[in-house]
Amino acid sequence: MKRVLRNMFFRVWYWYVSTVDKNAEVIFMNFGYNYREGDIKMDEEDAINRYSAQLYHYTASGAELKDKDLLEVGCGRGGGLSYVNRTFKPKSVTGIDLGKQAIKFCNSFYKEEGGTFVHANAQDLPFADNSFDAVLNVESSHRYPQMEEFLSEVVRVLRPGGHLLFIDFRYDHEIEKMHNHLKDSGMEIIEDVDVTGNVVEALSLATPSRIKLVEKLAPKFLQELAKNFAAVEGSDSYLHFLTRQYIYKYYVLRKKS
Repeated sequence: MKRVLRNMFFRVWYWYVSTVDKNAEVIFMNFGYNYREGDIKMDEEDAINRYSAQLYHYTASGAELKDKDLLEVGCGRGGGLSYVNRTFKPKSVTGIDLGKQAIKFCNSFYKEEGGTFVHANAQDLPFADNSFDAVLNVESSHRYPQMEEFLSEVVRVLRPGGHLLFIDFRYDHEIEKMHNHLKDSGMEIIEDVDVTGNVVEALSLATPSRIKLVEKLAPKFLQELAKNFAAVEGSDSYLHFLTRQYIYKYYVLRKKS
């Protein structure tokens, strides 16, 4: 029931942000990552969304992306793929998302960066076999009805030796099932890291700016729900991570050559 309510609110919030965010202040929708050894050096435009951008930086660092063809499945409003494109210099970037409004926003907002954004389903990718060198999937898979279908599509569109760079969370009792889906995908698991602690730290550090943004964009009757969705410090979502009811995992997988 909680999963259903969260997904319902996600769809409503996504639509609402697309409607009211005229100044493109919400281009990331992930919980974030804190580098314990020190923040990543960023331009001012990226530092505004530091912890969300650092989640992408950490995830994308799992494979060499320079001069590669990269697909992001679940690109949302495109902030993460834009950051990866400018930072890691792939040959091409393509983003897909199930949200039509998100794709419309991306195609309008990122025109000068050379990316391609397509409205599509993660479980039915509209690309030929062996089209990409890497697939990026950031905090998106927990909403997929059939995880195994998504992974089958990833294997199909990846070139031999290509990588899936995957990061997401599940309830503690769902982690084994997620791991087994990845293990049974036919790809080799190269990295498997629990990053829950880094995510909790990022949530704490980002709380002041996220509260400010929620109070700016959301009407009062939606603000508590929005703060929980953003997992600001003290919210139920934040406490789920703090007490490890939610576990956040990072994986790098490689398609066999």
